[in-house]
Amino acid sequence: MRRSSVGWVLGAGAFVAALAAQPTGAQQRHPSSAGELAVETVASGLEHPWGLAFLPDGRMLVTERPGRLRIVGKDGKLSPAISGVPSVVARGQGGLLGLTLDPAFAQNRLVYFSFSEPRSGGNGTSVARGRLNEQGTSLTDVSVIFRQMPAVASNMHFGSRLVFDRTGALFVTVGERYSQRAEAQNPANHLGKMIRIRPDGGVPDDNPKKPGWAPEIWSIGHRNVQGAALHPETGQLWTAEHAARGGDEVNTPKAGLNYGWPVITYGVDYSGAKIGEGTAKAGMEQPLFYWDPSIAPSGAVFYTGAAWPGWKNSLFVGALAGSMLVRLSTGGEKVTGEERLLTNVGERIRDVVEGPDGFLYLLTDEENGKVLRVRPVR
Repeated sequence: MRRSSVGWVLGAGAFVAALAAQPTGAQQRHPSSAGELAVETVASGLEHPWGLAFLPDGRMLVTERPGRLRIVGKDGKLSPAISGVPSVVARGQGGLLGLTLDPAFAQNRLVYFSFSEPRSGGNGTSVARGRLNEQGTSLTDVSVIFRQMPAVASNMHFGSRLVFDRTGALFVTVGERYSQRAEAQNPANHLGKMIRIRPDGGVPDDNPKKPGWAPEIWSIGHRNVQGAALHPETGQLWTAEHAARGGDEVNTPKAGLNYGWPVITYGVDYSGAKIGEGTAKAGMEQPLFYWDPSIAPSGAVFYTGAAWPGWKNSLFVGALAGSMLVRLSTGGEKVTGEERLLTNVGERIRDVVEGPDGFLYLLTDEENGKVLRVRPVR
């Protein structure tokens, strides 16, 4: 679906009990096509939280952009900062960013995270993994498994979502660092690319490995992907990508393909100047969907739970500039509709995750950042 979404809105257990019993702030109610939504504050006091992952026992692991990794307990209390996190460049859009657990976390306790790493000549997006101890107080055996090259003297466009695919390979989204946008078309480096690596940082055998391509590259021509999720039925990766003014995109990056930035885009530069050659060019892929004006999409998740049966396989995307939650209904590899939710929450939504209880959990990107739970009004 290649169109502006302006004005296009789709119309009309003990464990679960423990999660529902978490302390909350005042409940807010918001309309939706599936009935009223209750929005509750599960935790607050997080400084620009960026990524969230549920631990097997129902607690949440959360990154804070200044460089802290914390556990949010079922009572909403924040743990002290977990030790063992590397130094980060906590400036501009940089810091401690994306987060995911190893698919076998229950056995190996491995946590993967991305961060803006200080380097000679600047900084870059790096991915590390470490083992969370049983007490949840420290990471051990921490090692960097990927470094975006080259380093750039910029505090912008780090990308930084991490998603395991069904083969066990790890997708890493990285930005083109803003000042180097033309490099998104250079397959010899990692700027503005979709990266796919093994959990130890090696290169999967089925990566494209086209002539002139760095072996870790899956696809090229990306600006700054901050939302990424696997479709629950097909296993295909879907992404939400920041544009400049207008033209934020939803894509399904395929091996060896070129997604166009900055040669083609549905947006313009912040000055209003034209970017590139237009909206289409042979050999470059079209987005499934785009937003104009921009919403600044961030974390994304496909919904699979039972709380809203009619929303199964919808892609939920947090919006920063839009300060809302967006639901995209899907059919196959198409976006079939859009619904804008929580439009009066008034906070930047940085991440969205489905909890084990089938409810949605959001991170707000604020100085006093929160974990919000979204559930049906009972």
